[in-house]
Amino acid sequence: MKNILSIFILILPFLLFSQKQETLNWIKNNSIEIEDAHPDSELRIFEENTPNKFSRAKIYGFGEASHNTKEFFDLKAKFFKYLVKKEGVKTFIMEESYQAESGINEWISGGKGNIKTIAENFNIGFWHTKEIVNLLQWMREYNKGKSKEEQIQFYGMDIQIGKKLNQEIREFVDSNKISIDEKLLAVADSTANKKIEYGKKETWWQIQLPKLNELKHQILKSNLESETYENVLRSLDYLISYTEYASLVKEEYPKSTEFRDSKMFENVKYIVENLSKNKKVFIWAHNEHINKKEMYSTGSNIINLGRNLKDHYNDDYYAVGFDFGIGKINGLVTDNKRGNYWKTYEIEKPVRKTYAKTLMSVDKDIYFIQFDKNLEFFNEKSKHLLIGGGGYKPKPLHRILINKVYVETYDALIFVKKISVPDYNLN
Repeated sequence: MKNILSIFILILPFLLFSQKQETLNWIKNNSIEIEDAHPDSELRIFEENTPNKFSRAKIYGFGEASHNTKEFFDLKAKFFKYLVKKEGVKTFIMEESYQAESGINEWISGGKGNIKTIAENFNIGFWHTKEIVNLLQWMREYNKGKSKEEQIQFYGMDIQIGKKLNQEIREFVDSNKISIDEKLLAVADSTANKKIEYGKKETWWQIQLPKLNELKHQILKSNLESETYENVLRSLDYLISYTEYASLVKEEYPKSTEFRDSKMFENVKYIVENLSKNKKVFIWAHNEHINKKEMYSTGSNIINLGRNLKDHYNDDYYAVGFDFGIGKINGLVTDNKRGNYWKTYEIEKPVRKTYAKTLMSVDKDIYFIQFDKNLEFFNEKSKHLLIGGGGYKPKPLHRILINKVYVETYDALIFVKKISVPDYNLN
């Protein structure tokens, strides 16, 4: 028995090495190299080897392993341009507020302004970068000389911001001379202008919800032509969703998280079915929103945007995640004395026992890989860095390491060996 055990111990490293080499060979042979991360270069190798499942899809969710990485932004811009030119995608939906839409759409359709003033339409600070504004500039150039039906349109799906939603409601009521109880319009003003205090439980929000629903009811009673209501109803629905989300932030976890993603799904579904001419769309958000399984660790069963999309649209929805090995990344440092500030960290080697540790060994700097259920490596749980709104948090690192099963989480992955921070200088 001892002899058998000794032999097993001796051959185990060779078995593990052989298994790893088999995995690496499979990934090398089945992944599609992406020539570079430049947003304006062509995806020549990808075009020659596009997976059928990818080209047959209509709704493309492109994630990001962090909200502050240049290569993720540029690669998503590159794929969006490819999908516009090759697959006719003209609808761009972002993890951003509804309020950003009008200013951005006006500009990309030829309106006045410059890159700094256009970036100010974003309510999410992560998007105030040259990489993203350059993508809007490309949309503007693309839209030149085209009819509205042929132009790219920008949409926001998120519900975390309330400001300015009341303005569109008041303007609609005034311009159509609708008789509305002023107290209800004042409720729209107060809810839109009140910020969510995430550390505080407030019953105030819940009290406002029936009043906002009554305001919606009174507006609909005005009996105007149905098309006239399109924008104001979106404003009202986003405001009602914002208010309900605010009422849930201190409720039992994960009520507000699931609610936010369920509303993003409803907003995407409305855009796909009512505003997108050919029902083909590109969704830009974090990995945890676009993945097709659940939020955070495998087994959490926190239903997210991507899971709702996959359940509703099946293979018409295609989820692309991102992962990386090394490079520079920002993280928010909480400091009671100095105040909170952003710091750039350098990750010098991939974290142990992660998918990235193995994926770094493939002889390609950037590559796209569609998952195969038959490959054991992607069917097994492995660690994955969860880098959320606060950026990279190295101490303690175990708090941002979660378990994932990649084949269940994404249809495909884009792996970037080395990342860097975006360019925040818009001057």
